[in-house]
Amino acid sequence: MSENKEVSEPAGDGFFRLAETDQRFDLRWRSGSLKYRDFKLLSEGGIAKLYSAFDENLRRTVVYKTLHDHLREDEIETQRFLREARVTANIAHPGTVPLYELGRDRDGNLFFTMKHVRGRDLRDIISALGEGDANTRAAFSLPVLIDVLIRVCETISHAHSRGVIHRDLKPANILTGQFGVTYVIDWGLAKVWGEPDIVHPEMGHDEDPALTPVGRRYGTPFYMAPELARGDAHVDGRVDVFSLGNILFEILTHRQLLAGETGGEVVTNLLNQPLPKPSEVAPDHDIPNELEVICIRALEKDPKKRFQDVSELAEGLKRFQAA
Repeated sequence: MSENKEVSEPAGDGFFRLAETDQRFDLRWRSGSLKYRDFKLLSEGGIAKLYSAFDENLRRTVVYKTLHDHLREDEIETQRFLREARVTANIAHPGTVPLYELGRDRDGNLFFTMKHVRGRDLRDIISALGEGDANTRAAFSLPVLIDVLIRVCETISHAHSRGVIHRDLKPANILTGQFGVTYVIDWGLAKVWGEPDIVHPEMGHDEDPALTPVGRRYGTPFYMAPELARGDAHVDGRVDVFSLGNILFEILTHRQLLAGETGGEVVTNLLNQPLPKPSEVAPDHDIPNELEVICIRALEKDPKKRFQDVSELAEGLKRFQAA
């Protein structure tokens, strides 16, 4: 083992140390999952767990993601997990989190590691704004949030150019990091052109509408486009346009577009009830008319009436910012 073991701890303040960067690389170096240590649980959902972990070889903290133990043999979730890792790695855009490694641990469990992003997700930001948090309001004014959404549009437009539709865009899947960086995460439900979808035959609509259900071919009920809710055989990039319009609605109102206690109720409301205008939901927010027009068009139930691609939506947002 290395003689420098006593200086192997990463610097807690984020600064580099020569003891870290110049440390010897042992002949008996560790590979795969064995090189990670100091695991700390960051978050845990119904499908996967995320940890922070220290990479002993590169001397940096990473995020380590793995499926829950009871899903390790699940064909659907395994496919989603692999798709998330490979799509994220291959899109390779400034708006996607850099992915470092895909592998299995000593017990055969799949894992992948990626950049540790220090920041907040848009769900947390919008929730804090809705609660009147003064610090969040100062840091995330409407122009700042529109800039965030423009960067998301640029990332999604790039993905579409590579033949990938996200299908699960929502505030929780948008991270704002340090120095104004914005990331789109969770590509496990991405539609890749030419690739079939595999779903559980017993899928229903009784799940929590705020979550991405296990095994579902499409995204979170609160944010899915009507054609996804209907289960249309053919979908295209306009499903992401609808979800982006939904996110814009929340940015403008600090409230959700759709309501319902279960996924089934949300789908019924989406397909059968007229969608409200932002100014109707939040008349006290002084919503700019230009943004309301953009939002309404992005949320058209008929895909032919929406912005026909994400770049068109982004251009509208940029024109508003430039006015």
